[in-house]
Amino acid sequence: MIADKARELGRLIGQSDEYGALRRAQDRVSEAPELREKLERLRHLADTLERTTAEGAAPPEADVAAYDRLLSAIQADSLYQTVLAAQMNFDKLMIKVNDQIMDGIRKGATSSIITLG
Repeated sequence: MIADKARELGRLIGQSDEYGALRRAQDRVSEAPELREKLERLRHLADTLERTTAEGAAPPEADVAAYDRLLSAIQADSLYQTVLAAQMNFDKLMIKVNDQIMDGIRKGATSSIITLG
């Protein structure tokens, strides 16, 4: 029964405006080769910087500066900003859903009525 309710909740979330907006925004990014390339370069730079610091070395200033410039360029991109806004709205929805689930758990834990069937 719980698995069925979870699937139903997932289906409803998948049909929500917030999830739809997030998917559309992500699809637009996937159709933007220049932004995708910048994101991939940023991931590569981040990995390189992380490895360098994990090895106990200071990352080269040129790499740090390149990372900062690339991050600034990505953050200024309107498509990226759309994804961030959509992600924030979806996250707010999920926080509300989690709050409602926790409320239900608290109420269920104190209820003497058995509803599982």
